[in-house]
Amino acid sequence: MAILGSIVKSAITLKHNLSTDKEDPVKQQQEQLLKLLQTANTTAFGIYYGFSALSKADDPIAAYQQMVPIFDYDQMNKAWWAQQQQLPDITWPGKPEYFALSSGTTGKASKRIPVTEAMLDSIRSVGIAQAEHLAQFDLPPELFEKEILMLSSSAQLRQHPNGHMEGEISGINTNNIPAWFSGFYRPGLDIAQLDNWDERVRAIAEAAPDWDIGALAGIPSWIQLMLQEIIDYHKLDNIHDIWPSLSLYATGGVAFGPYRKSLEKLLARPLVYLDTYLASEGFFAYNARPGTMNMRLAAGHGIFYEFIPFDERGFDETGNLLDSPEVLTLEKVEEGVDYALLVSTPAGAYRYMIGDTIKFTDLDQLEIKISGRTKYFLNVVGSQLSEEKMNAAIQELSEDFGMPVNEFAVAAMKNEDGNFIHQWVIATPGDVDEAKAAERLDEALKTRNKNYAVARSKGLKSVELTALAESTIYDWLEQRKKKGGQMKMPRVLKAEQMQDLLDFLFSQNGLHC
Repeated sequence: MAILGSIVKSAITLKHNLSTDKEDPVKQQQEQLLKLLQTANTTAFGIYYGFSALSKADDPIAAYQQMVPIFDYDQMNKAWWAQQQQLPDITWPGKPEYFALSSGTTGKASKRIPVTEAMLDSIRSVGIAQAEHLAQFDLPPELFEKEILMLSSSAQLRQHPNGHMEGEISGINTNNIPAWFSGFYRPGLDIAQLDNWDERVRAIAEAAPDWDIGALAGIPSWIQLMLQEIIDYHKLDNIHDIWPSLSLYATGGVAFGPYRKSLEKLLARPLVYLDTYLASEGFFAYNARPGTMNMRLAAGHGIFYEFIPFDERGFDETGNLLDSPEVLTLEKVEEGVDYALLVSTPAGAYRYMIGDTIKFTDLDQLEIKISGRTKYFLNVVGSQLSEEKMNAAIQELSEDFGMPVNEFAVAAMKNEDGNFIHQWVIATPGDVDEAKAAERLDEALKTRNKNYAVARSKGLKSVELTALAESTIYDWLEQRKKKGGQMKMPRVLKAEQMQDLLDFLFSQNGLHC
């Protein structure tokens, strides 16, 4: 019997029963905003927007929303964060030790997001809350004695001339793993700091027999490639041949559904799957109970949330934010409605639109799911195609054709006649009848989205599809320095990006496009 594991599991259960996540989330949110206002009231941002007065207002939330504008990255960076890299006390007390380089989309320069010690505390706090909620899952005590393999981007941080360290948020978190956890963490800092993705995965494969992995964490596309490398390197039937205790996988970054079938081909048995919502700006939500992949919003861990309806109340027909959008707080949101997310954080982000859209699935459980990206909203000639509907249609295509489709992208392009078309690329093994796949995808989208169906009868003249090997997409990403770790394939590409991908595909095959 796993004595230590039983003790740890019992301690987690006790801690869960005393969890602060059972407090009133609306009250928690009010407290988070007041704490942010009071902590940052002597910063340049806090003085400019009168944080001291806002924190003493009869209704601090209403006063905050009236005084502080909504920011996107470019606005926040130009006015405040660029100075925060050089000077202390700009948007948060002191000077950030780290800046997170966001993955960005293909062909776009990385953003620099400040990461303060207070933000790292917030991330750790949410991580502990998720660990406490494991008490609700039927997990064997032995699991709590096993090691955890966290596949991140390179943990090799770079020293900026302004004095701070920078890298992706997963790499920053890896460099700040608590000492008590380091004995469980794999692959260890030496391997995690290898900058080259292929070298890092090969080192993991070589060391894999020395580890007793019980849980995995990482983006599914790269986790799958890593597991395949280990299986090939050691000539295994499946990953459980080398890690028989593997029972848990914490995914995140992209929708897990399209990857599940192909991932499970590498396993002897399915795992317990948990979803997480960890971005460069903070750790916002986590899977808190079995039977769902929806995630509990982290309402009491230092972050204040606001929600803009992702419809005519908040955005115009091209997906741009209105000058005076309707903005809701937690007590006014509804289930089943898409909202663009605003966050105010202890990294010095205020009313910051991170670009994700979320949907509440269960208000009693405070559960959400990520429904897409504001910039992944394709609305050429009124098609109003959201990432959520794209994912659902691709899933339907995958099931109907009996083939895994792990990666895909779409772009609005013009054909030789100057008419708009949707050009899709899908990554799948084996041969595919591209014309039939395009027709099936088109029908699935028409069924799910009446606006798309109308667009197809008018300005959107056709749907074209190109099937390619998954490796081709990853080679294309690598050529653009976007391979590995926390990197994600954008679901919506600009026309020139799609053309670049198609040109790359045909050049790989000795053809011309």
